Amino acid sequence: MTSSNHENAAGPLTRLWGKIVGFALKLKKLGKDDPRRIIHSFKMGLALTLVSIFYYFKPLYEGFGLAAMWAILTVVVVFEFTVGSTLGRGLNRMLATLTAAALGVGAHRLATLSGETGEPILIALFVFIIAGIVTFLRFIPQIKARYDYGMLIFLLTFCLISVSGYRDEEVIEMAFERLSTIVIGSCTSVIVCIFICPVWIGVDLHNQIATNIEKLGNFLEGYGEEYFKVSEEGQPRDKSSILDGYKSVLSSSSKEETMANLARWEPRHGKFRFRHPWKQYLKVGSITRQCAFKIEALNSYLISEIQSPPEVRSIIQEASTAVSSECGKALKELASALRKMTKSSAAERHIANSKDAAENLKSVIRSSLSKHDDILQIIPAGAVASLLCEVVKCTEEIADAAHKLASLAHFKNAKPKVTPEQKELPSQGIVQPVSGIDGMHHVITINEPSQSLQENRNLPPAMAPRMEV
Repeated sequence: MTSSNHENAAGPLTRLWGKIVGFALKLKKLGKDDPRRIIHSFKMGLALTLVSIFYYFKPLYEGFGLAAMWAILTVVVVFEFTVGSTLGRGLNRMLATLTAAALGVGAHRLATLSGETGEPILIALFVFIIAGIVTFLRFIPQIKARYDYGMLIFLLTFCLISVSGYRDEEVIEMAFERLSTIVIGSCTSVIVCIFICPVWIGVDLHNQIATNIEKLGNFLEGYGEEYFKVSEEGQPRDKSSILDGYKSVLSSSSKEETMANLARWEPRHGKFRFRHPWKQYLKVGSITRQCAFKIEALNSYLISEIQSPPEVRSIIQEASTAVSSECGKALKELASALRKMTKSSAAERHIANSKDAAENLKSVIRSSLSKHDDILQIIPAGAVASLLCEVVKCTEEIADAAHKLASLAHFKNAKPKVTPEQKELPSQGIVQPVSGIDGMHHVITINEPSQSLQENRNLPPAMAPRMEV
């Protein structure tokens, strides 16, 4: 009985300890996945500590009074993980507070001219009109994307100042205190965010676009081998072996749009110039997603229970594998050049090879696959071949969009790769005039840069290869 009671008492303690350990492991993994999160937490603590000085020091507290609390609240709502987000929210809050405070004071002054009876009516009318206009403007996509937070702060500040001014005559002083403390809180957040281990959302967007293209390249490069790999039973491959890294690309649209809007707030930094073509990143991302949807269709045939017989797939195996492999290599070259911010034509060769392989695949379909007796057996293989041809076109479109981005962003030209063989001296020729029976003619001595060059260097000039003109 006693041991049973001990086990019952130890059970809840063991479960509690297990939950604590599990939570600690989750926190460790969260910080390990992105150490910038830990730094951001300390930056937030530093920013709040700095603005708290208004409460700790009596001269500063007497200057602002209870309005100093707005500086702390501003840091809490403005300070974000990235520079673009923090700067955007900070500027929105400051500009909205400034304009709303000015309009609130003006509305209060106009309302007081109408006397005690008309003052509350005019204030209510102003609030109704301003609230209606601002709320309607928030439906405009361009304003909602960049200034939605500022519109909310504008509406809140205008109502606070205009309505509270009805009971408090010191409306101008109240507006000035609120504006000054909000400016202080916003500036503190922006300065800490920029000058202490800044996280640029533009860099994250740039790397994400390059990573998405690379994921598609990885899938396509391994697709041919995976699709034409036949198991002993002839069944489709295990789903665990499927290259599914591309799936995150399918749902990246909203995230990329948010990142691009926030990146437009960021100042010039690193290789990212002022007025960097962030919209072009969205175009590259959109075409990349279109390609990802076609890859999703290819993946469905990879894991489908209905497969073409091995003898049917073998007809298109060589051409299909070439198309998939060349498209994958082209996309990986594009991703590498984009990540390094260089202009590179390395992908053009693979795109040309993929187009040639696609033409070969079409000819194979017309000459061999279409003549198969059982049409139902060739449908899956034919669909795969058709999708691969569409992927070639998508790859070319991604390359065009990436090249346009490189041109708009003024990427540097990539340094050409020089192989040891190319380091040899170029072909050299010696022109020597020689008199003959028919008059003067020339002998051009050409030294070859290949292995024969080493041999010819040891030969006398009379025995060197030459061409008479």
